[in-house]
Amino acid sequence: MLAERFRQVAFLNPGLSITLTDERPAGEARAVMFRYPDGVRDFVAALDAEAGSLLPQDVTAFEREDPRMAGTMEVAFLWSGSREERIHSFANSLATRQGGTHVDGFRDGVAAAVTAYALRRGLMTAADPDPDVARIGEGFTAVVSVKLDRPEFLGATVGLLGNTAVRACVGEAVQEHLGIWFEERPERAAEIVARLVRGLHED
Repeated sequence: MLAERFRQVAFLNPGLSITLTDERPAGEARAVMFRYPDGVRDFVAALDAEAGSLLPQDVTAFEREDPRMAGTMEVAFLWSGSREERIHSFANSLATRQGGTHVDGFRDGVAAAVTAYALRRGLMTAADPDPDVARIGEGFTAVVSVKLDRPEFLGATVGLLGNTAVRACVGEAVQEHLGIWFEERPERAAEIVARLVRGLHED
């Protein structure tokens, strides 16, 4: 449990080194150091490998400070080709297992980028219904981490982030960066967007 938590904190704070030493075996102390210079990019790559991916994937990652939400965001994601959505979210390095406005913003941004690309490429028309934001992230493995001056949590635990400004800030940033990723990889983008749009139409 300690090792997993230290590993998580190291992923979320690039440049931080944490060493854990197990001294229980007499004369056989074991030490492990957690340090991930690429932060959430390394986190997503590790999650993808743990999910069984045999090939290195193209991880998109960015960091941005936004005064509107009085904090910073670090986001990394890749499209794995599966039907699952694996989003791990954090606020001030604490896991938000129920999600919150940062996760809603991530989904908004993905939906907006997919819709814009699909319209430009003729994969959708303006008459088509907007994609279901709750499902548009299928196939993405992502880490969405925000560090806020004044985090607001809903409920009795810290599992759900409630800062309203965070949603728009994260959404805009994700839309911008995923849109750039699509333009830089047109063949891959066409494959991803066509599959997502087709899946929405099949439903």
